[in-house]
Amino acid sequence: MLFYIFKGEVFAIKLYILKRLLILILLLFGITLLTFSLTKALPGDPVQSMVGERAQPEVIEKIRKELGTDKDIFSQYAGYVKLLLTGEMGRSYFTNRKVLDDILIKFPNTIKLALGAMLIAVPIGLFLGFLAAYKRDTPADRIISSLSILGLSLPVFWSGLLLMLFFSLKLRLFPPSGTGDLRFLVLPALTLSLPAIATLVRITRTSVIEIADMPFINTAHAKGLSVFKINSVHIFRNVLIPLVTVIGLDFGSYLNGAVLTETIFGWDGIGRFTMDGIIKRDYPVIMGCIIIGTVVFVLINLMVDILYHYLDPRVRLYAPDR
Repeated sequence: MLFYIFKGEVFAIKLYILKRLLILILLLFGITLLTFSLTKALPGDPVQSMVGERAQPEVIEKIRKELGTDKDIFSQYAGYVKLLLTGEMGRSYFTNRKVLDDILIKFPNTIKLALGAMLIAVPIGLFLGFLAAYKRDTPADRIISSLSILGLSLPVFWSGLLLMLFFSLKLRLFPPSGTGDLRFLVLPALTLSLPAIATLVRITRTSVIEIADMPFINTAHAKGLSVFKINSVHIFRNVLIPLVTVIGLDFGSYLNGAVLTETIFGWDGIGRFTMDGIIKRDYPVIMGCIIIGTVVFVLINLMVDILYHYLDPRVRLYAPDR
């Protein structure tokens, strides 16, 4: 009996994943259409940027014909969709390299940065959030809450420059920019983690206070359960439910490329690659980065939904038999 229940649950989860993937296909169609239209509406001409202002009109027209930018927007979009169906994302206007190859080279650097930021943000955010909740209405709680508001208020580029000034120029502990070993990763990961720490502190504090006042926690105390077991089993597991969403969304956004952080610290990732494409009006680069970012974000959200299914018995990805 249990085997058939488990088998039915696995089938339902597979069906749910299939539905989400079908939605992803429709979403990609809408995203590509919207992004393609917006990039074409951007001011500036990529061909003019490539050849300079003094180039002959004949040269400009020849390059436009080679790139296909002389066609109407519908023909260009149809050609791009056909290219996507072959598993390609075109070539950069400026380097003539395949966009997909460049993304595959730069994406691992973005993964390193995202993982580094999460490894800093999650333990610090959880610890300070729990501490603020258990020290409710004390000076420690007020200090932690004030620092979390400050962390949310500081712009990333400002906090990044401050960290660079202090740790690189004053103390000379870490290099100010570049892509390399762990020493190059510390400052951009720390900069990227600050808003996440602040968010996790506030959500953890609120959730712990709310759950600690619930009747089942009072029942656990009345049964004589240890404080450690109450905190680790009853409170922590329930706190994880809202935190999983926040962590998943933050991690997904980091994998899309932290544009400001990567640009400030010269980190060779997807975010910096996207910014370079926007500045140069390199349409294949812009489209490729947005498509990859959309796929990654949807897949991360799918993983969060499946994890929710196991963390919270009240959440089901399928309708149980009645």
